[in-house]
Amino acid sequence: MIENNELTMNTESRLSFDEFRKEVLDDYRLACESREVSLLARKEVLTGKAKFGIFGDGKEVAQIAMAKYFKPGDFRSGYYRDQTFAFASGIATPEQFFSQMYADPDLANEPFSGGRQMNSHFATPNLGKDGNWLDLTQIKNTATDMSPTAAQMPRALGLAFASKLFRDVEVLKEFPKLSNNGNEVCFATIGDASTSEGHFWETMNAAGVLQVPLAVFVWDDGYGISVPREYQTTKDSISAALEGFRKTEDSNGFDIYNVKGWDYASMCEVFEAGIRKIRETHVPALFHVEEMTQPQGHSTSGSHERYKSKERLAWEKEFDCNYQMRQWILENALADEATLLSIEAEAKTVAQDARKNAWEKYVTPIRQQIQQILTLGQAVAALPEVDAAMVNNLLHELQVNREPLRRDVLKTASTILVYHKKIKAPAMDALKRFYEDLLSRERENYNSLLYAEGVNAVSNVPVVPAVYNEDSATVNGYEVLNKYFDQLIENNPKVFAFGEDVGKIGDVNQGFAGLQQKHGTQRIFDTGIRELTIMGQGIGMALRGLRPIAEIQYLDYLIYGLQPLSDDVACLQYRTKGIQYCPIIVRTRGHRLEGIWHSGSPMSMILGSLRGMNVCVPRNMVQAIGMYNTLLSANEPALVIESLNGYRLKERLPQNLGSFTVPLGVPETIHEGTDITIVSYGSTLRVIEEAMQTLEKLGVSCELIDIQTLLPFDTGHKIVESLKKTNRILFVDEDVPGGGTAYMFQQVMELQGGYKWLDVAPRTLSAQAHRPAYGSDGDYFSKPNVEDVIRIVMEMVEE
Repeated sequence: MIENNELTMNTESRLSFDEFRKEVLDDYRLACESREVSLLARKEVLTGKAKFGIFGDGKEVAQIAMAKYFKPGDFRSGYYRDQTFAFASGIATPEQFFSQMYADPDLANEPFSGGRQMNSHFATPNLGKDGNWLDLTQIKNTATDMSPTAAQMPRALGLAFASKLFRDVEVLKEFPKLSNNGNEVCFATIGDASTSEGHFWETMNAAGVLQVPLAVFVWDDGYGISVPREYQTTKDSISAALEGFRKTEDSNGFDIYNVKGWDYASMCEVFEAGIRKIRETHVPALFHVEEMTQPQGHSTSGSHERYKSKERLAWEKEFDCNYQMRQWILENALADEATLLSIEAEAKTVAQDARKNAWEKYVTPIRQQIQQILTLGQAVAALPEVDAAMVNNLLHELQVNREPLRRDVLKTASTILVYHKKIKAPAMDALKRFYEDLLSRERENYNSLLYAEGVNAVSNVPVVPAVYNEDSATVNGYEVLNKYFDQLIENNPKVFAFGEDVGKIGDVNQGFAGLQQKHGTQRIFDTGIRELTIMGQGIGMALRGLRPIAEIQYLDYLIYGLQPLSDDVACLQYRTKGIQYCPIIVRTRGHRLEGIWHSGSPMSMILGSLRGMNVCVPRNMVQAIGMYNTLLSANEPALVIESLNGYRLKERLPQNLGSFTVPLGVPETIHEGTDITIVSYGSTLRVIEEAMQTLEKLGVSCELIDIQTLLPFDTGHKIVESLKKTNRILFVDEDVPGGGTAYMFQQVMELQGGYKWLDVAPRTLSAQAHRPAYGSDGDYFSKPNVEDVIRIVMEMVEE
């Protein structure tokens, strides 16, 4: 006779086994579905329905095992082969995957980028259009993917570092929707070959120093496209190469785990224990997932049969993770052959249905556009003066196109209109309206949201003038900043400031002097000399709702941190079609000082790479503070370049230091004049002002305009209004010839129509093409000087 307690135990055991069996078979089902998606998606590229494809085949089982321990609140900073992880975690569906392959611009169908990024570039929203942060603790979050290899690593550090702050900084406890006591782990994934990038090494070193909850998964399939691992990695193993970073009882560092990418049971066991330890202790870890395969090769651009031996290909077939999982299921009697065949057949159906549904959703609105233009075009063809044969031929070509694009519709309409532009008729007017309306809608699909809109936009921050009174003190510029940052840290718990020498000594120009001692090492802190991951720290923190001020000590060294700012931050609003925000503020200093690497003004580099960020170029520190206030009242990223030689110049201290704002994109007229308009910014303004003292004695009246920001630039066209008065204009800055001055020239002459108001040819005055030479004489001959300004202005007024 079975006792009651024995019966209960047996029942519980059976339930537990049945649940385990169901979970295993569900995982195998998902692995099969993802594989079928990869196989079918490759065919869509080869048949021309999609432009390019890169897939996660061979990584399915490892990603399913990893996703088991990815919880709401966690963040992913991943690799473009993570499709199975996205399916397993619920971030994406197979249908959405295909919609992204087809570049569907409808966010309802492709919710990650609205067709702006290629497949397997996922994203989740973090901030609402109402300016409020979403409850990130209830979301399985992913920072949007990037294609540059290892680019995901720097921000992964920041995403994990934010958890450390949320756990350790008491004032952050008031934001429970941003973190659950810092329990969140950042899951970073990377291909083994990409671990050769400096981004990876800098991130791993910083994570080991900072001790942040970062889980790094290296997918190791033995190759970097066609190059075998032996040419990539010391000791032919990234975990072996990183052995010196392993954490011990008496050191920092990170844990290292080795697993086989085809061993389902082992990966589940190791990942579960490893992630739990990271979550509890904030000790980072590297999971080296070895012996993975890539059944379809690197991408649809080539074939791996060209560079893999027959032996390697045979091994990959034998150790394909899906095949190995299948064998393990059979060996452990978790299912029979018939059950697995049924799962595999259903997986094909799931993938085919996803492809079909995605394609229909993508092509239906295009077909509707075609029907509209066919009706309108036929009405045009019926007009007696129209070349009916040409119009009907164009319409026929569009009608028989099996894979039409929006551009095909627009090109057809445009061609008809161009060749018949002299014809006036209601049918022609109707076609023109259709074309213009469609062009406007599609530009909204493809050319919008480089910057934030609504309450999140800097352009909508109210202007609050600085207030002075008779008691307003006059102090050094750095003291103005110091008093401001003191108030800011005190009043805004989300603000953190960090960088090289920012903490203990209060930055090299003393803007934070004494503030670490007052506010603590968690709010204002030093970093290593690692500009790339300083930017990554700031990016990750900003993605999680904090307001980091990340410092690059000198503008010249922005180049070290430029890649994540350009590839991640600047285009983030655009490439996620406005669903993800990263309001990082990058603080630096530049322009005049001494020497090749401490006097930079590489504005053309910045303008070319940071469209999507605000670029602020204040001439003094009060102006800089107004810009900081504006930025902190919105949710857009920015680069603020303070003037290196302005920290010890005297400035009046506003009474409303923490609340006054400077509008971005609005120039300020510093001196009014009638003979010539001079346009500049930053430190160069003081050179021009000195030159103006002589010019005034020579009878020349100069109107001097400070643009204040390069991005945005003079949104109200204030400069052209000055030009209408003076009819002469000179653009001056410290960038190379054809750099920042050419940019300002184009903005005013072309976009504002300034050429209409010229009496003499407009001029530019820039620095030399070479880097600035050292010393005062080096500065004089390398950058615009007072005599240069006087000479060019006199030439212009004498023409």
